Parts: sequence; C-alpha cells; structure tokens
Amino acid sequence: MLRFFKINDPFRLIGILVLLLVYSGIYYFILQAPMIQPELIWMLAGERLSEGLHMYKDIVDDTGPLSVGTYWIIHLIFGRSLFIYKFLAAILIVFQVIYINALFIRYKSFEENTYIPAVVMLVLFHLSFDLLTLSPSLMGGTFLIMALGQLFSQTVLQKEGSDSVLLVGMFGGIAVLFHFPLIVFLPFLIVAGITISGFTFRQFILSLFGYFLPIFLCALYYFWIDSLPEFVLEYLFATRIVDVYAHVSLFYILIAFALPLVLAMIGYFVGLLFKMITVNQQKQRQLIFLYLIFALFSILLTNRQTPYQFLIILPALTYFITQIFIYLSNKRALAIFSVLLFVGVPIAGYSWLILGLQTEQLSTYIVETNSEHEISKGKSIVVLGDDIAYYKHASLATSYLNHKLSARILTDFDDYADMASVYQQFLIEKPELVIDQEGLFANLLVRIPLLAEIYQEKDTGVYYLKK
Repeated sequence: MLRFFKINDPFRLIGILVLLLVYSGIYYFILQAPMIQPELIWMLAGERLSEGLHMYKDIVDDTGPLSVGTYWIIHLIFGRSLFIYKFLAAILIVFQVIYINALFIRYKSFEENTYIPAVVMLVLFHLSFDLLTLSPSLMGGTFLIMALGQLFSQTVLQKEGSDSVLLVGMFGGIAVLFHFPLIVFLPFLIVAGITISGFTFRQFILSLFGYFLPIFLCALYYFWIDSLPEFVLEYLFATRIVDVYAHVSLFYILIAFALPLVLAMIGYFVGLLFKMITVNQQKQRQLIFLYLIFALFSILLTNRQTPYQFLIILPALTYFITQIFIYLSNKRALAIFSVLLFVGVPIAGYSWLILGLQTEQLSTYIVETNSEHEISKGKSIVVLGDDIAYYKHASLATSYLNHKLSARILTDFDDYADMASVYQQFLIEKPELVIDQEGLFANLLVRIPLLAEIYQEKDTGVYYLKK
C-alpha cells in the first residue's frame, strides 16, 4: 500500500477515497457509531435559528457564530440530518487531506513528491469516531490550515506582496469565529510570522488587520441586533469561566492518541538523524513544531473535553509521521511502521469506541435514548441538566440550550431583569415539558409563583404544562 501512494499521480486520490469509505464504513455500518451530545446541540441551535431567532440573544450556547450559521443553513435545507453532518465532514476531510499534501509538494517540504502525507492524515482522522462529524473544530481547523499554507508561502518564497500576508490574518480570524479556542493562533501567527516567515512591520500590521476584520464585522452584526453583550459574554468569556463538559477523560483521550503521538516522535527524530534538509525545509519544520505547541495550548480553552477538540494537531502529526516513510530505507522497518499506521491506528480507534461503550466511559458523551425519554417525543421541552437525550425526538422551547451557561441565568435570583426575562420566555413559549435534573426549575417556581400556577410536577423532576 505504501508503494502505491509513493507515486506522484493525482489518480492516487481514488485510493484515498476508497480508504475513507472503508475506514469510515466500519465506524458507521459495523460498529454503529452513536450520535454524540454536541451533534444534538448543534442541530437544536440550527433549528432555533431557522425559526428566525438569533444566536446568543435568543439561544444560550457558546457554539461559534459561523459554525451555528452553517448548522442553520443545513437545517433549512435538510432538517435534522445526521447523515448530512457526516457527509459534509467527509468533504472537509478530503479537502484538508488534499490541501496538506499539495502544500508539502508545492513548497518542497520533502524531496519526494508523493501522496504519503495525504494517506497518513486520512488514517489519523479515524483515531476516533467523533473526528468524522461536522464539528466547529473541523470547520475552523480547515481555515487554520489555509492560514498555515499562506505562512508556508512566506517562508519559502519570501514574498513581498501583501495578498498572502492579508490572507494569513483573515483565515486565522475566520477560524476563531468557527471555534473560539483557535484564538491561541493569534500569538502563533505573530511569533511565526516575525521569527520564521520574516514579516516586516508593514506585513505584521496588515496581518493583524486581516485577523481582526472578520471578528469586527461579526461583532458589528451583533451590535446591530442589540446582542453584542451576549456575544461577548457567552462566546468569548462565559465558557472559559464555567465548568467544562468533561465528556471524555483526558486519560481516555490520551489512550486514543497514544500510537500516532509515538509515531510522530519517531518521525521527528528520523528527520533529525537521517536527513540533511535545506534552509527552507528547516524553516518549515520550525513552523510545524511551533504550530503543534500552540495547537496543544488551544485544548485548554475548549468548553467540551472530547477527542474532536484535538483535530487541529493532525497536520503536525502528519508532517512528522510522513518523515518515517520518506526518509527510512530499511524495508523491514517500513513494513512494521506501515502496519502500525494503516492497521494499528484504525483498530485503536475502533477498540476505543467499543471499550468506551462497554465500560460506559462515553455515557455522558453519546445520545442514548431509552423508555424514560419517550415522554418528550413530539413535544416542545426544556432540559435543565446534562442528559439531553430527551431532545432527540423533541424540540427546544426557550433559549436555555447550554445547561451550564443557562444555570448562570436561572439561579441569578438577585437580578430582576434576568428573572423577568425567564418568566417572559416560559410564559410566551410555554414548553410542554420541563425536565429538571438538578432542581433549578423547582427553585424558580418558588421565586416566581406565577410559573407554579401553569406547571405541575407529575414525576420527580418532570413538570408538565397545565391544560
């Protein structure tokens, strides 16, 4: 298989597509990879926007504005379709794979022009089943890779033109609007641009202008609809000060990424010991290494502890792992590493999913419905808690989508404006069912007696709208 992708022939992309279908097909058709909670959150946000509501103003959640705009368009065209999420994610994955491979070929990152980087990155995307969905991390990471490509052009060609420098900043700014943790790449662009790509002062200012332009335009939109404070608080700050959704333990995530991390370390030392590289290639190595460091820092800003948050390290892992298959000449060693990559990495991902489901390590991450969730079918509801499987066959009423962010509002009894807003939302939308998993609604009924007149608790923590 390795020999097949070593040839610089565009028809090798057919092999890439075949591998994508095989590896992904095992997740979907054999292992029956379940829906994850964030996917349901994104669908609900898109559904609310399709009703003419506005993000942050009418929906309490911290999904990026461009990401939720994408989910809105998807819902308008396809409704709640998990298949479309997977299909569009596959298109972005193929784009990233092709772009990274073309980047390494165009700027001579390796002496051989091959499709090995493409196939390496494709395999890495199958480390976990949630890397294959249309997450904000995947969408934002796509623009971040394009920004990296513009930095490569500055490193290799030493361009004096302004278009590439401007695009570096713009792609970085757009990435942030998809996925906030990618904001750590602002210092990356600054450090890499000045120390490695050799930005002049004029180029530095131009890149900063390009970076903040899309963010400013987005903030201007929310200012225009009178929800700038909500945008700033919920998207930029709130999720960094409330509790993180620890869907998957860090130890469990490290298990999933252990093998590719080891292969990347081996590839790094293979590149150092077995190959003399050019000055431009040395700069590219520094750029990728710096990229990896900042990518790891971005994990600290994530609001949900999940494997898909680590998507942005895949380009760096791809670069280092590729060095194994290009610089090593020992056939036996290449055969061993090929098996570890093409067989070991996917099997590790499949085993990780099976083990997680059997040991209930993923119980707070996946959407798994049972008989108790049937009460919400076809109703407009509010879930005040972490078990959001009730939404799978129901619609969201009121703005309280993100439980942890909503709790900040629903427990702020001293703020009369918040309490008035809460009462108005329940009075206007009148959710047919309130699932109160943490006693928030019970306290609200005490503070707002008017709500107690229209809701009745029939089961523990389950409130029905009185008819």
